[in-house]
Amino acid sequence: MRNKTYKPTTPSRRNMVTPSFGEVTKKTPEKSLLTVLKKNAGRNNTGKITVRHHGGGNKVKYRLVDFKRNEKGEKTIIGIEYDPNRTAFIALAENKDGDKSYILAPQGLTDGDVIHTGEDADIKAGNVLPIANIPVGTVIHAIELYPGKGAQLVRSAGASAQLMAKEGGIAQIRLPSGEVRMVRVECRAAIGQVGNIEHENIKIGKAGKSRHLGIRPSVRGSVMNPVDHPHGGGEGRSPIGHPGPLTPWGKPALGYKTRKKKSRTDKFIVKRRNVK
Repeated sequence: MRNKTYKPTTPSRRNMVTPSFGEVTKKTPEKSLLTVLKKNAGRNNTGKITVRHHGGGNKVKYRLVDFKRNEKGEKTIIGIEYDPNRTAFIALAENKDGDKSYILAPQGLTDGDVIHTGEDADIKAGNVLPIANIPVGTVIHAIELYPGKGAQLVRSAGASAQLMAKEGGIAQIRLPSGEVRMVRVECRAAIGQVGNIEHENIKIGKAGKSRHLGIRPSVRGSVMNPVDHPHGGGEGRSPIGHPGPLTPWGKPALGYKTRKKKSRTDKFIVKRRNVK
């Protein structure tokens, strides 16, 4: 469903684009599946700021989303809900005993739909089954990296991966970034594309909305003094004086590889996402 745009009654409204929430059918969350989410404002266990520009924000409670989907059998979708902790929408599912759980809502899932978990599940949006039982070429999301650990890959709004090949107990999956990665066929995945595909077109529009999201202001290095930032100093607008941009601590900010050169998981990557 298309996002909502506004008439330019104010400068912030002129460029604001918000979700239409047309897919959302349930307004209030399930109380039994809520838990307190403590804020840390970007600080670690010693109180030091390790992630800058975090703090404040509206109070939210965490929704306990079932990424493992261990319970085999059928469940019925009660409603699609907004989740303030992620870009994707979530779906409230109920089994025949009345137990409820949250799952990621794939595109096309709606109230009354029946989803199935198990080796014999159909290839239908929302169903979960081992990669060994999924046909090559199928679009999938919520992919496990280790059998039974729960979904770790392809969980954000509008994301989808494609099963490219299966051979000798190993599957090759093309991820949204373009990377092709090997995953064991015992790992499970959900069928379909994650919902809320229009999320990428959202524009915050005004500074106050960023503060509601817990994002604090960020000052550009080029307007600081040389003592505060490598980009600082100069009369008026000046070149940064370096071959490439740097962090406040002098580390390269663009094109700097942070992945370990001898990572143990390198052998599982068939094709890199950034290969020209």
